Amino acid sequence: MNWQGKSVLVTGAGGFIGSHLTVRLVELGARVRAAVRYNSRNDWGLLELLPPVIKESLEIHPGDITDPFWTLRLVAGCEVIFHLAALIAIPYSYSAPAQFVAVNATGTLNLLEAARGLWVERFIHTSTSETYGTAQYTPIDEKHPLRGQSPYAASKIGADKLAESYHLSFGLPVAILRPFNTYGPGQSARAVIPTIICQGLDGEVIRLGLVTPRRDFLYVKDTVAGFIKIAASPNATGEVINLGSGTAVSIGDVADRIIALLGGDKRVVHEEVRVRPEASEVMELLCDNRKAQAVLGWQPQVSLEEGLQATIDFIRRHRERYKPDTYNI
Repeated sequence: MNWQGKSVLVTGAGGFIGSHLTVRLVELGARVRAAVRYNSRNDWGLLELLPPVIKESLEIHPGDITDPFWTLRLVAGCEVIFHLAALIAIPYSYSAPAQFVAVNATGTLNLLEAARGLWVERFIHTSTSETYGTAQYTPIDEKHPLRGQSPYAASKIGADKLAESYHLSFGLPVAILRPFNTYGPGQSARAVIPTIICQGLDGEVIRLGLVTPRRDFLYVKDTVAGFIKIAASPNATGEVINLGSGTAVSIGDVADRIIALLGGDKRVVHEEVRVRPEASEVMELLCDNRKAQAVLGWQPQVSLEEGLQATIDFIRRHRERYKPDTYNI
């Protein structure tokens, strides 16, 4: 796909992955409409950290995807939609499940309906590996059953199926990208890798809950490359495609690697505090990424050590953005 001059909408542009994708699309020459969640501070999230030359090229739209009228105006005139806007903090989904359904499921429905009426060229919907639940087999391919082990996961399964239905029912050119555990510069302390890094920078003790769950960590630049490739591939229309490194590591192993990169005498303390209810805990996520390689020609490029170092460097530069009371495993 020639991105030069292409009119592109990114929802969730102020978020972690969305901000990286927005920058990449600008670099490719696209005209980017960046949708960010409205707030009274007029804060654009991670877009605030972008260089002025990139920020000034964006068409920024604060709003809320749960509003179908705003969503219709947002989509008008866009040729390609990357839908990343979502509530993603799993622990919060136990407290506010209705809000997750409203944003993740109904918000997605609003965007799909707007896109159907305005005949967009491509609609890229963002899923999550959490929709698989604890693996029934590994590596996890796209045929693995879906299981809502948290209200967050259930809301995303609903959103995925709505996106699938709009392709099958109305011919909307939808493709669903299902990233595994993306990490990197800009990720908030609600996620495990920034939490470990922040604690390691703050002192000698890193407090964690369960250290045995295994995750497939994918650096954000590799995830963004997958978004660009799925949007450009006609063979991806109507498909669900996993995106992951193909390697799973335990939370404890990740902590050890971060400690080695930080240096100094640091130790992990295991605390018997559960954020997730026991039956809700996902114990292993390991991606089968062969479909991404075959259909998209995509392969991960950044090693875990390289990605962890880049994330450490970012957090050191932006330490003020990470509040100790938000560390949450």
